[in-house]
Amino acid sequence: MKPRNLLFSLFLFYTVTTAQTTIQPGTTLSAANPGQKWSSPNNIFYLEFSQVGVSSSYTLNINYNGGIPIWTAGNATTTVDSKGSFQFLSSGSLRLINGSDAVVWDSNTARLGVTTASLDDFGNLVLKNGTSTVWSSFDIPTDTIVPNQTLSAKQVLRSGSYSFTFLSTGNLTLRWNDTIEYWNKGLNSSVDANLTSPTLGLQPTGILTIFDVAFTSGSYIVAYTNDYAEGSSRLRFLRLEKNGNLRLYSSDISTGNTTIVWSALADQCEIFYYCGNMGICSYNESSSTPNCGCPSENFEPVDVNDSRQGCKRKVEIESCAGTATMLVLDNAKFLTYQPETLSQVYSSGISACRMMCLSQSSCIASTSLSDGTGMCYLKNSAFISGYQNPALPSTSFVKVCGPTQPNPPPGVQIAGKSKSSRLPVWVVLVVVLITLLGLIAVEGGLWWWCCRNSPKFGSLSAQYALLEYASETNRKKFSDWAYEEFEKSNVSAILDQRLTDQDVDMQQVRRAVQVSFWCIQDQPSQRPTMGKVVQMLEGIFEIENPPAPKAITEGSIHGTSIMSSNLSALSTFAPSAPYSLIFLIKPDSRSFTITFWEKYREGIFISAAFRPKLKPVIIHTICYNTEELEGGKHL
Repeated sequence: MKPRNLLFSLFLFYTVTTAQTTIQPGTTLSAANPGQKWSSPNNIFYLEFSQVGVSSSYTLNINYNGGIPIWTAGNATTTVDSKGSFQFLSSGSLRLINGSDAVVWDSNTARLGVTTASLDDFGNLVLKNGTSTVWSSFDIPTDTIVPNQTLSAKQVLRSGSYSFTFLSTGNLTLRWNDTIEYWNKGLNSSVDANLTSPTLGLQPTGILTIFDVAFTSGSYIVAYTNDYAEGSSRLRFLRLEKNGNLRLYSSDISTGNTTIVWSALADQCEIFYYCGNMGICSYNESSSTPNCGCPSENFEPVDVNDSRQGCKRKVEIESCAGTATMLVLDNAKFLTYQPETLSQVYSSGISACRMMCLSQSSCIASTSLSDGTGMCYLKNSAFISGYQNPALPSTSFVKVCGPTQPNPPPGVQIAGKSKSSRLPVWVVLVVVLITLLGLIAVEGGLWWWCCRNSPKFGSLSAQYALLEYASETNRKKFSDWAYEEFEKSNVSAILDQRLTDQDVDMQQVRRAVQVSFWCIQDQPSQRPTMGKVVQMLEGIFEIENPPAPKAITEGSIHGTSIMSSNLSALSTFAPSAPYSLIFLIKPDSRSFTITFWEKYREGIFISAAFRPKLKPVIIHTICYNTEELEGGKHL
């Protein structure tokens, strides 16, 4: 904008003459009579009672054309019943009274010599002593400001537990409960000015502006609306929403259509406490509207009719002291803002981040960032707010009384809870499992048909190194023996001896062995997900040394092969182990294929293959550890 035009608009911003209708003391508005209102001369703004939903409660608002509230006497929770009234007393006070004659709100302007009241063309309710203004609604904003209204550093917009504050430094801040600062927008680093008495205002053309004499141009532009300078019949207003976001709106005077033209936070899930305490904010692929849910089935909604009220544990941690475990939430984070960042941030790996929280009685959750910073957030506060998104490079943990019960996939959850569904959940599961069996059978048949005449098929085991759990070595369970060799740094002993003369990347083998031991940990929360397994094998982050595996239960029955006898070595597994892993490492390739076999319930096999360094290729479905699989979780 050219300086001359900007100064001209500022001149208009401050000096336009307002028309007003005079209201005399003794005037009363009744909630029972919706036709009663005080109007601005241009009939664009009205002071009137507005019914709260379908309830019998009413708020007193200054409404913009079409019923858009820009000011409320008290706040959004200040209500009266149908017998309530709003009175302009002869003492000079404005008073909101309930049907029981109880005073709900008062302007506290008695003894100021108030003679008249008026609502001007800008939507400002004013009390005057002769020609001097002694009180105005613009000076005590609720959750909205409009053009020609300014916000000083002493004024605050409030909506529920959220507040918007304009600081004397020129910073715009959003806080939850007056403590957690989840948004802060300051001046551009190129601005060199010591502000004296800054004010924030909204120009009619759609520019959010800071005014101060320290600025060489007189103002600093914070944001433009996306309909900036379009149309002359629009009212733009800035509002702090009930959901904690700060937004600019544009409303057409003729049609009443109102649209969002700017938002402080583009991602609603970044707003602290949006889904309540222990709530997890996420998005559906088909919708941009956030959803609120619980971390797992270890939790239940506080209010089944309002998912934004958060969640609570079904069993409190105090009830399982010493036996609590950590629920794993992939691609999730617990929002951590000032002042929490001063006391809850540590540098540690993912396993240490989990264990630190588990070992500290005051910690209820933790988040490990995988963005290269190596940061770990330990949540010790009474309230935590979660966000889960496939794009988030982080893993979170929540302390629960075991066993952990992951949420079922959305489809299964809906089928189980929908009253209109005629298919029971067990029918859906049977269909899914039969489908998986069919896929496995088809693939096995195709593999055999394609490879039955191949000379390489009979010698398949000679081309791969096999790391097999649930076999025995020197009368020891393989996992026990392998861990002993691993502790001796004798990883080569675990490798198939037929590969001793091959060019094998031992660092790669060591990572595979470390991952194997993590996968067979007895505690479910210690086992990595398949997505995490691939990242660990690719060397994205350092793998910590795993604890020793517990011995496999005696008398466990080994599974049988579903392939030809030439592949019988690949089918042995231990049902009692969390995973039965088979590592197939090509000696002539830097990449390798990992195959996971899992026995699920009544002898059903599910398998998957990943090729690290390449895009994962899924054969059937992804095989998780036991808890993930039974919970129906999918990546």
